[in-house]
Amino acid sequence: MSSDPWGRVDETGTVYVRTADGEQVVGSWAAGSPEEALAYFERKYEGLVVEIGLLEKRVQTTDLSAKDAQTAIRHIREQVDAHHAVGDLEALRTRLDKLVKTVESRREERKAQRARQSDEARKAKEELVTEAEQLAASDQWRVAGERLRALVDTWKGLPRLDRKSDDELWHRFSHARSAFSKRRKAHFAQLDSQREDARRIKERLVAEAEALSGSTDWGTTAARYRELMADWKAAGRAQREHEDDLWNRFRGAQDVFFAARSGVFAERDAEQAENLKLKEALAEEAEQILPVRDLKTARGAFRSVNERWEAIGHVPRDARGKVEGRMHAVERAIQEAEESEWRRTNPEARARAEGLTGQLQAAVDKLRGQVEQARAQGNNSRADKLERELEGRQALLDQALKGLEEFGG
Repeated sequence: MSSDPWGRVDETGTVYVRTADGEQVVGSWAAGSPEEALAYFERKYEGLVVEIGLLEKRVQTTDLSAKDAQTAIRHIREQVDAHHAVGDLEALRTRLDKLVKTVESRREERKAQRARQSDEARKAKEELVTEAEQLAASDQWRVAGERLRALVDTWKGLPRLDRKSDDELWHRFSHARSAFSKRRKAHFAQLDSQREDARRIKERLVAEAEALSGSTDWGTTAARYRELMADWKAAGRAQREHEDDLWNRFRGAQDVFFAARSGVFAERDAEQAENLKLKEALAEEAEQILPVRDLKTARGAFRSVNERWEAIGHVPRDARGKVEGRMHAVERAIQEAEESEWRRTNPEARARAEGLTGQLQAAVDKLRGQVEQARAQGNNSRADKLERELEGRQALLDQALKGLEEFGG
């Protein structure tokens, strides 16, 4: 007879395994020595150990389903319960029991994860529906249309919910898109009608503009062209394929008239060129007033320049902005000097500035004392915090003191 801590072989060749419930028959061995019989069934035990180890690893590191894992555990347990191996079978049962709990825990985790994912998908789809319903009322046709298309792509990338919930949300989402498309279609249909009306109006305006292009009644015709231009702008845009052609004809008719008028006004242009030289000289004289040192003197000097300026006639249109801009710059500088003087002499503003400065100074003094007290008590953390607050208040005080200097105080 041969034996080891977990099993033995009797005289008849029967192999036993020792368990907590006593010895259990493993099988019989007819060929070879008892030692070989024990070694054979010990190898079967090691095979079960390896099989359990592999299953444990799959459960921990792969996405093995709970159903497949339970089937594999049941298969191994049947082999262990059949006592067809020699070794610590109870240890194997303990590992299998632990593995069952692990599989169940993983199953619950996955169930909870699926529930979370479903909730997240529901929330995401509800947000998409809400945004789509808001966009359905938008008049930003291009931007809203592009955004709605992007929302559809986002929707397609989200997991499905239960059929009822998914269908209800999709119905709202689809209805919002349809409502927007219907409004957009109606808008552009109306726009097409308006553009056709604009085309008919502009054709009449072009016909009149072309009829007036040979007129020599300069004042009346120029005024009428201005009215035609106003009517043109009020008519809105025609279809793209007509708008440019109509405009070129309309503008061309005006150009013919105004070119003829320009020839007649050549003498006036010469006079305006002379006026420009005079106004440039006055602008240079006005610029000598700056910087403003004596406000009363500056105002008087500018008034004198401005009176002479007003007595001069028109200058060429293309030079008007530049020369007038020089005068306006001097005028603005004088106005700023007046405003600065007013602020400096305004008692109410000074009082407010002094009051704010006093409050900030008191706050700075108080914080400085608190910092010193905290340092003396060894509370460096509080002292550092108070010092940062002190820096901020000091910066405000410095700014307030700078503002107070503008009042001469």
